[in-house]
Formats: sequence, C-alpha cells, structure tokens
Amino acid sequence: MTGVTSVGYPWDHASSTNVQEIKVMDPVIDHSTLEQALRRCGSSWDASQTHGLLSGRLAIAGADSGFAWLDQVLQGTNQADALRAECERLLAALFATTYQQLAERLSAFTPLLPDDEDSAALRAAALAHWCEGFLHGLVSGEHGAELRNRLQAEPLADIIRDMLQITRATIEEDSDDGSDDEAYFELVEYVRVAAQLAFEELADLRQPGDDPALDALH
Repeated sequence: MTGVTSVGYPWDHASSTNVQEIKVMDPVIDHSTLEQALRRCGSSWDASQTHGLLSGRLAIAGADSGFAWLDQVLQGTNQADALRAECERLLAALFATTYQQLAERLSAFTPLLPDDEDSAALRAAALAHWCEGFLHGLVSGEHGAELRNRLQAEPLADIIRDMLQITRATIEEDSDDGSDDEAYFELVEYVRVAAQLAFEELADLRQPGDDPALDALH
C-alpha cells in the first residue's frame, strides 16, 4: 500500500524550508491507480481533476493547502471506510511528490493524465479536466487584493485564459489523426510549464518561511 515517509500527512511537515522532509519513498502515483481508488471510495473528482486542483492550490497556498484539498476531493465519502483510507494514502503521496516537484522546480513535474496508449479522446478529456481542476484551485476561495491583481495581470491572466480554452477541447472517439496526438502533446507541455510558472509567480505571496519555493528564488 502506498504511503509517505512521515507520520501522518506530508503537509504536517512541509512548513520546514527543507523540502526533503516530505519526499516519498514509494513510486509516483499513476493516473489509473488514483482514478480507480477515487471511484471506489465514492469521490466525485477524477484523477486528473484532483491533480489539477492540487497544483492550483499549491500555487496559491503552498503546503497550507493540504487539508483543504483533501477534504474537497473526499467530500461526501465515508470517513470510516477503508476505501477512503486507501484514497487518503494515495493522495498524501501525490501531494508530497507534486509539492516537491514544484518547490524544487523539477522537470519531472507533469500533469497526471492517462497513458499515451489510451485513446486520444480519453486523453484530451482528461487534460481538459486537469485544467478545470487547476483553474478551480487557482481562482476559488477568498483572495486578497494583491492576489486578485496578480491573477488579472500577465502572465497569470494569459494562463487562465489559455486553460479555459483547453477545457473546451475535444477529440472524436474514433479519431486516428496523427495531428491530434501532436497537438495533444504540445498542449500537455504548455500546461506543464504554465503550472510551474504560476507556482513561481505566486511564491512571494505565500507565507514567508513556510514555502521552500520562496527560499529557492533567493
């Protein structure tokens, strides 16, 4: 069963400026594993939406986003159910990996999406859902004036506008056009870089001393 190196949740320990403390020992969580676990425990979120939401919330709030993100994804599920506990362990590992990748600006960060062998339509829908989750994480909740101004100015305003466009993208189920794959991979790369840029752009608005990404910029 997947877990994390620390006792409890990784965000309990992420206030340290040493991001190494929240690294995970288990393999990176894949889309299929998380998708199935979320369905079994009754979450209304799919795997791509969940990772997009996390990436957006990390950009806004850093490690402090952990509990609120977990509660949102698992809202309405049975807290006493072992299937929810399985989800919590997977989500905790996903949080730790994603936070580490963004905070250390690692090239390993990538949106959590279906395998390349899956249909183009499925992958396109998942990318749209990832962007939906990211935008929800980025713009929902109470924002101060400075954060609102940042989100309305470049480059974040452009990122929000572009991701809104991606949420509307679709591919026909029976499409076998190689150009669809090429366009898809270009969009995935854009989204990957945009999410990293958003995290870096908002580093100075997250609580100083609680975010290793802020130290990395100095």
